[in-house]
Amino acid sequence: MGVLVGSSAAAAIALVALAASILIVVTTPQEEPPSHGTDLSALYDERLLARPNTVEVDLVDHPLYDATMPTRVDCDVPDLNGESDESWEEFATVTGECLDSLWAPVMTDLGLSVETPEFVVTRDAPDSPGGEEGYTLAYYESDLARITVVLPNVRHLGALLPPGQSEEVWLALIGHEYGHHVQHATGILDVAHGLRAKAGSEQEELEALRRTELQAECMAGVGLRGLTDADEEALEIANTHFNSGGDLDTHGSAINRAFWLEQGWTETTMTACNTYGAETGQVA
Repeated sequence: MGVLVGSSAAAAIALVALAASILIVVTTPQEEPPSHGTDLSALYDERLLARPNTVEVDLVDHPLYDATMPTRVDCDVPDLNGESDESWEEFATVTGECLDSLWAPVMTDLGLSVETPEFVVTRDAPDSPGGEEGYTLAYYESDLARITVVLPNVRHLGALLPPGQSEEVWLALIGHEYGHHVQHATGILDVAHGLRAKAGSEQEELEALRRTELQAECMAGVGLRGLTDADEEALEIANTHFNSGGDLDTHGSAINRAFWLEQGWTETTMTACNTYGAETGQVA
């Protein structure tokens, strides 16, 4: 009993001491921090707190078109084993890194910091060979900054290509999808999507889509020239197997697809890829 009473008393004393220490901490006034130097708070510019102004992107008169065409870069593209998923992903990724280097001066001149897109492969095909509108070989997702290669479809096309003439086709393919990445980075792609959404008819919407796709095809020409040291045979192979087929409502006629690929290949400034300012016949 005595031990219990003694313990209770000790506990009570400890609680009183703790309460006193808490009271001291809470009620003791804090010293003002020492002042050193000049108070700059009055010099802050309140305009920095304002929301940034909306950037207007003009599809026809975009500063991108004033840029000099990218120049050649060294690109050690790995050999592609078309039956290997891993080989396809490595081929696409290395090609994408080379295209990063190729387009970097243009992006720098425009004051843009552009993230490298991710390259992945998929066995899930959104469509299959045989359709009137062709079939999807690869696609770009702007919200994920990701380029996906559709393996069943590229393998189907690959089986139809002559031996030794596939690399140029696949470089053009990756260059086209990377062109969409350039469009996204420069704000063109978002405005182009809005243009399609506001179209008053299906024909207007398709024309807007073709202008976007044919611009990416022009950028594919830019990439193909930059990665192949302007090898004329590479351009011929890409056009023969990539753009000599039928006309496509979404991607343009075979003649126009070849025309815009060659524009990106041959011209000296990016104004060559201004499909939004082109006559309707050039984007049919």
